[in-house]
Amino acid sequence: MASLIHPAITVTNIKNFIPITLDNESAQYVTWSELFKIHCTAFLVADHLEPRQQFSSSSSAAANKDKEEDPASTQDSWKRLDAIVLQWIYGTISTNLLRTILKKDTTAYDAWIALENLFQDNKSSRALYLQAKLTNT
Repeated sequence: MASLIHPAITVTNIKNFIPITLDNESAQYVTWSELFKIHCTAFLVADHLEPRQQFSSSSSAAANKDKEEDPASTQDSWKRLDAIVLQWIYGTISTNLLRTILKKDTTAYDAWIALENLFQDNKSSRALYLQAKLTNT
Protein backbone atom coordinates (compact mmCIF):
# COMPACT_ATOMS: atom_id res chain seq x y z
CA MET A 1 0.00 0.00 0.00
CA ALA A 2 1.43 3.35 -1.03
CA SER A 3 1.79 5.99 1.64
CA LEU A 4 0.62 9.48 0.72
CA ILE A 5 3.06 12.26 1.56
CA HIS A 6 1.62 15.53 2.79
CA PRO A 7 2.75 18.51 0.66
CA ALA A 8 4.09 20.41 3.70
CA ILE A 9 6.68 17.70 4.30
CA THR A 10 8.24 18.42 0.90
CA VAL A 11 9.30 21.98 1.81
CA THR A 12 13.03 21.91 2.42
CA ASN A 13 13.82 25.63 2.58
CA ILE A 14 11.11 28.02 3.74
CA LYS A 15 13.23 31.01 2.66
CA ASN A 16 12.57 30.05 -0.98
CA PHE A 17 8.88 30.75 -0.43
CA ILE A 18 9.02 33.52 2.20
CA PRO A 19 12.14 35.62 1.54
CA ILE A 20 11.26 38.21 4.21
CA THR A 21 12.75 37.93 7.70
CA LEU A 22 10.33 39.51 10.14
CA ASP A 23 11.94 41.64 12.83
CA ASN A 24 11.03 44.38 15.30
CA GLU A 25 12.67 47.11 13.26
CA SER A 26 10.92 46.51 9.96
CA ALA A 27 7.34 47.43 9.25
CA GLN A 28 6.79 44.32 7.16
CA TYR A 29 4.44 42.32 9.37
CA VAL A 30 1.48 42.63 7.00
CA THR A 31 3.57 41.52 4.03
CA TRP A 32 5.19 38.69 5.96
CA SER A 33 1.89 37.41 7.38
CA GLU A 34 0.17 37.50 3.98
CA LEU A 35 3.01 35.56 2.34
CA PHE A 36 2.93 33.10 5.23
CA LYS A 37 -0.84 32.55 4.96
CA ILE A 38 -0.59 32.04 1.20
CA HIS A 39 2.20 29.53 1.71
CA CYS A 40 0.25 27.62 4.36
CA THR A 41 -2.84 27.53 2.15
CA ALA A 42 -0.82 26.23 -0.79
CA PHE A 43 0.68 23.47 1.34
CA LEU A 44 -2.63 22.50 3.04
CA VAL A 45 -1.74 23.58 6.58
CA ALA A 46 -3.66 26.86 6.91
CA ASP A 47 -5.75 25.30 9.69
CA HIS A 48 -2.65 25.41 11.90
CA LEU A 49 -2.95 29.20 11.98
CA GLU A 50 -6.43 28.90 13.53
CA PRO A 51 -7.54 27.77 17.00
CA ARG A 52 -7.36 24.01 17.48
CA GLN A 53 -11.12 23.73 18.16
CA GLN A 54 -11.75 24.77 14.55
CA PHE A 55 -9.54 21.96 13.27
CA SER A 56 -11.23 20.97 10.05
CA SER A 57 -8.86 18.12 9.21
CA SER A 58 -8.18 19.77 5.87
CA SER A 59 -4.48 19.25 6.47
CA SER A 60 -4.96 15.53 6.95
CA ALA A 61 -7.68 15.18 4.31
CA ALA A 62 -5.14 14.23 1.66
CA ALA A 63 -3.59 11.63 3.93
CA ASN A 64 -6.95 10.16 4.92
CA LYS A 65 -8.60 10.23 1.51
CA ASP A 66 -8.63 6.52 0.74
CA LYS A 67 -8.16 5.03 4.19
CA GLU A 68 -9.44 5.42 7.70
CA GLU A 69 -6.80 6.18 10.32
CA ASP A 70 -7.15 5.72 14.03
CA PRO A 71 -7.47 8.90 16.11
CA ALA A 72 -3.98 8.49 17.62
CA SER A 73 -2.42 8.37 14.16
CA THR A 74 -4.39 11.44 13.07
CA GLN A 75 -3.29 13.27 16.23
CA ASP A 76 0.36 12.35 15.57
CA SER A 77 0.04 13.56 11.99
CA TRP A 78 -1.48 16.85 13.14
CA LYS A 79 1.31 17.34 15.70
CA ARG A 80 3.97 16.67 13.08
CA LEU A 81 2.42 19.14 10.63
CA ASP A 82 2.05 21.70 13.41
CA ALA A 83 5.74 21.30 14.23
CA ILE A 84 6.58 21.90 10.56
CA VAL A 85 4.51 25.10 10.48
CA LEU A 86 6.15 26.18 13.74
CA GLN A 87 9.57 25.61 12.15
CA TRP A 88 8.49 27.78 9.22
CA ILE A 89 7.49 30.57 11.58
CA TYR A 90 10.73 30.31 13.56
CA GLY A 91 12.74 30.17 10.32
CA THR A 92 11.31 33.42 8.99
CA ILE A 93 11.62 35.68 12.04
CA SER A 94 14.59 37.42 13.61
CA THR A 95 16.48 36.00 16.56
CA ASN A 96 15.11 38.72 18.84
CA LEU A 97 11.51 37.88 17.91
CA LEU A 98 12.29 34.19 18.31
CA ARG A 99 13.50 34.82 21.87
CA THR A 100 10.33 36.80 22.55
CA ILE A 101 7.80 34.19 21.38
CA LEU A 102 9.65 30.92 22.01
CA LYS A 103 7.89 28.89 24.69
CA LYS A 104 7.93 25.24 25.65
CA ASP A 105 5.19 23.05 24.13
CA THR A 106 3.73 25.82 21.98
CA THR A 107 1.74 25.34 18.80
CA ALA A 108 2.02 27.14 15.49
CA TYR A 109 -1.22 28.95 16.30
CA ASP A 110 0.19 30.18 19.63
CA ALA A 111 3.31 31.53 17.90
CA TRP A 112 1.19 33.09 15.13
CA ILE A 113 -1.00 34.91 17.68
CA ALA A 114 2.02 36.01 19.73
CA LEU A 115 3.52 37.64 16.63
CA GLU A 116 0.21 39.19 15.65
CA ASN A 117 -0.16 40.67 19.14
CA LEU A 118 3.35 42.08 19.05
CA PHE A 119 2.76 43.89 15.78
CA GLN A 120 -0.95 44.70 15.87
CA ASP A 121 -1.59 45.58 19.51
CA ASN A 122 1.08 48.25 19.72
CA LYS A 123 0.44 50.22 16.55
CA SER A 124 0.33 53.60 18.25
CA SER A 125 3.43 53.05 20.37
CA ARG A 126 5.24 51.65 17.33
CA ALA A 127 4.23 54.70 15.29
CA LEU A 128 5.64 56.97 18.01
CA TYR A 129 8.85 54.93 18.09
CA LEU A 130 9.26 55.13 14.32
CA GLN A 131 8.46 58.86 14.31
CA ALA A 132 11.09 59.48 16.99
CA LYS A 133 13.59 57.40 15.07
CA LEU A 134 12.87 59.37 11.89
CA THR A 135 13.19 62.68 13.76
CA ASN A 136 16.57 61.64 15.16
CA THR A 137 17.89 60.87 11.71
